[in-house]
Amino acid sequence: MSKNNFVIQTKDLTKSYGKPGEKKDVVKKVNLAVPEGCVYGFLGPNGAGKSTTMKMLLGLIKPTNGEISILGTPFISQGKAALNEKSRLAILRQTGSLIESPSYYGHLSGRQNLEIICTLKNVPTKEIGEVLSIVRMESQQDKKAGHYSLGMKQRLGLAGALLGHPRLLLLDEPTNGLDPAGISEMRELIRSLPETYHMTIMVSSHLLSEIDQMADYVGIINKGQVIYQDSLLHLHEHSRKQLRLRTSNNSRALCILNENEINCTLENDFLSFPETSDDTTAYLISALVREGIGVLRIEEYQKSLEDIFLSLTGKQVSL
Repeated sequence: MSKNNFVIQTKDLTKSYGKPGEKKDVVKKVNLAVPEGCVYGFLGPNGAGKSTTMKMLLGLIKPTNGEISILGTPFISQGKAALNEKSRLAILRQTGSLIESPSYYGHLSGRQNLEIICTLKNVPTKEIGEVLSIVRMESQQDKKAGHYSLGMKQRLGLAGALLGHPRLLLLDEPTNGLDPAGISEMRELIRSLPETYHMTIMVSSHLLSEIDQMADYVGIINKGQVIYQDSLLHLHEHSRKQLRLRTSNNSRALCILNENEINCTLENDFLSFPETSDDTTAYLISALVREGIGVLRIEEYQKSLEDIFLSLTGKQVSL
């Protein structure tokens, strides 16, 4: 599979609950495209449909309708399995996951828990040492899992997901409940996996700051619908600097700026337009003053990614 291919693709993926005539769409016609070798951030408020979507990708929940392709192979078609059980399991063996809270036997050690996962996955136990090293748990492996901190339990769950060298890893809110140091370590670990272990990571979160620091691509879901999907770099481009201007006659100033081919809009008593050179800005202010318009305030303004995220999820608009 080439770098330009997608390891996950969905078409009109839908999940509905309820009786006929009273059905509610929890996920509505979602079209995902996750490029190979990246960290794909699946971002949305709590209850937006992130976990439901990821469970459908793993075959844990049956879709109501739509198509899913995993690692280039049709997995779901028209809401039904597109593979026989043997072929389906072959695809899932190349996929690791940590959905919601990690599962473990509290009375067993971390290593013993991983040994059970090796048996279930039919993976040699010699891989345990490698995954413990990846998640930095070598010194804690013989401690009972029930005595682990929340951060250690998350690491144990991730270690289990990494057994078998999966090509695709799905992580649902992996930093939930961690302290700042634990969040930083988990983020650093996820960020390193594609290059070091040639994996593709899909990670969900409701925290934009987390996705911003670890993802290459982002899909934003709200009320079951994907409202943005592209590279994180492209999302950053929408936070470019603008100049905001307040005058004694904003309506007349707007006409003058537009006459000077400045793409300007009036927002909350301010005129907003893309940042220009100092010479152009000085010329525009002089033009306004010549027309008898007083310049009351001019300031530089830059939309934060948080502003963009809130405008998307709050107003259902598209970038």
